[in-house]
Amino acid sequence: MHAAAGPAWAVWLEATAVGIAMRQWLWLYPAVEIVHIVGFVVLVGAAFMFDLRLLGLARATPVSALADHLLRWARLALVLVVPSGTLMFVAHATEMSSNPAFRVKLVLIAAALVNAGLFHRWPFRAVGDWDTELAAPLPARLAGALSIALWTGVIACGRLLAYF
Repeated sequence: MHAAAGPAWAVWLEATAVGIAMRQWLWLYPAVEIVHIVGFVVLVGAAFMFDLRLLGLARATPVSALADHLLRWARLALVLVVPSGTLMFVAHATEMSSNPAFRVKLVLIAAALVNAGLFHRWPFRAVGDWDTELAAPLPARLAGALSIALWTGVIACGRLLAYF
């Protein structure tokens, strides 16, 4: 256990009952971390499968059907990922707030969410024109490729947290 040193808000977070419990209860942190990983597997797995369809794989499968099915799972996974990630952050707020891998991870998550939002506001609105058998338009393919790159970066940064 390190001495809490860092921004006052981070020291305060670590000193909360939740922060203390996350660090002191033997199985709490590992259990929360497992929930976080399972949530990320579902979130990123669903996003990757959808993105691969945008890039041209399984063209016989309608994009709209994949969106209805896979993206619902991705959104539900956020119910696991956000609270579990928050709990892990609270346990080590002073370390994470200064960790470059954590900062990059947050930026990449924000970029991935913006990318998804832009995809749904622009190319996906015309999905009926390219839903099945046709190649997705270039903006949709670019959004899919960018999504894969961004989520891969998020995963990499998550793994790198322990090394910085």
